[in-house]
Amino acid sequence: MADPQYPDVLLWAIPFFILCIGLELVWLKYHPIKNAYTFKDARTSLIMGVGSTISDLLLKVLLVGSLFWVWQFRFFDLGSSIWVILLALVLTDFVYYLIHYTYHKSRWFWATHIVHHSSEHYNLTTALRQQWTNGISGTVLFKFPLVLLGIHPAIIVFVMAINLIYQFWIHTETIHKMPKWFEAVMNTPSHHRVHHGRNARYLDCNYAGIFIIWDRMFGTFVPELPDEKVDYGIVKPITTYNPFKVAFAEFFAIAKDVFSKGLTPKQRFKYLFAAPGYSHDGSRQKVAQIKADYIKENPEQAGTPGLPEIIHKN
Repeated sequence: MADPQYPDVLLWAIPFFILCIGLELVWLKYHPIKNAYTFKDARTSLIMGVGSTISDLLLKVLLVGSLFWVWQFRFFDLGSSIWVILLALVLTDFVYYLIHYTYHKSRWFWATHIVHHSSEHYNLTTALRQQWTNGISGTVLFKFPLVLLGIHPAIIVFVMAINLIYQFWIHTETIHKMPKWFEAVMNTPSHHRVHHGRNARYLDCNYAGIFIIWDRMFGTFVPELPDEKVDYGIVKPITTYNPFKVAFAEFFAIAKDVFSKGLTPKQRFKYLFAAPGYSHDGSRQKVAQIKADYIKENPEQAGTPGLPEIIHKN
C-alpha cells in the first residue's frame, strides 16, 4: 500500500499569517494596546520565523526519515481514515503537551524553546518567533510511540502542522476571552498569554497546544487573572534584537557553565539537563524558588492560582 500524501499546510498558511498580522496592526491602530508592538521586536520575530522554516526544511529528511525508520517496527497499522487522522490530532496534541512540558523542565530543551519566550511583547508576530535548533533538540523521540502504535509518519507530520497553525491565532492581546465552553476545552489567547508571562504565578503553566484539557487534567493550568496583567518575556531578558544571538544565546550560556573549572561530572551534567535556574552554588533560582520567594513577600497570595501554599515549619 502506498504511503498517504498530505499537503504542506504550514507553507500554505504563510499568506494567511501575513494577512492576519496586517489586520492585527490595523485593529491596534484604532484600538491601541500599550506595548503590544515595537518594530525591532516584530522584525526579529519575523526573521526567526523565516530561519525556523529554513532549518526545518533542511532537517526534514532526517527528522521525518527517523519516523519512517521506526515505522518498520510498528505493532499495528491503523490506516489513514478520517477517524485515524482525528485520533492522531488528539494524540499528537497530548505528545505536544509532554514536549512543551519538557521544554520548560530541562535546560537542554529550554535552550531551544527560550527563543519563543524571549519577546517582551505579545502579538501575532510572536507566534512566528520560532527556534532554529528544534531539529537537534531530540523531541522527535516523543513521536516514536505514536508510530509504533500504528499512526503513519505522514499523518503525524500533517496533524502536527495543523497543531502549529492553530496556535498562531492565540498569540494576541486583541481577543480578551472566548465563550466559556471554548475556554474550558480549547487553548485560547487568554490561556496562552499566561504561558508567556514571567510573573511568579504565571511561570511554567498552560503547556497546551490545541486542547487545554491536558493542563486541567495534570494540574498545570493557571487562569489569566483580571487583577494581574501578564508581564511578557523571560526571567533574565536576552536584551538583544540580533536574531543569531536570540537563537543561540542559551546554548553558549550552557557551554560556559558546563566547561567551568572545578565542577564535578554530576554538576556539569546538571548544567546541561537539570531545570533552568540550576546552579551548583545556589546562586540562581529555579521556578519553585521564585514562586516561594514571591509568597514570602506576599503571604496573602499563598494558595491562589499558580502559587504554592505557605509551608509552616514546626
